[in-house]
Amino acid sequence: MASETLRIMCPALSCRKILAVPANSRGKHVRCKNCGATIRVPEKAVAPVAAAAGAEGAAGGSGGDKSGKQPKPAQAA
Repeated sequence: MASETLRIMCPALSCRKILAVPANSRGKHVRCKNCGATIRVPEKAVAPVAAAAGAEGAAGGSGGDKSGKQPKPAQAA
């Protein structure tokens, strides 16, 4: 079986290169060959942003209000 390769993006705003690192580097630090920044490789796979946003909406919430604003607490009379 071939070694799995992970793809991570350099977090440096001036770089943002996609790095291919071996799967056995999970939880370790690697250095970007382009800019030299030190990057911690995540231990688990991170869910894609679109899937995470969809799961957040399906998890409950207020239902009707999709504006992202928190509801105001009820005032005591």
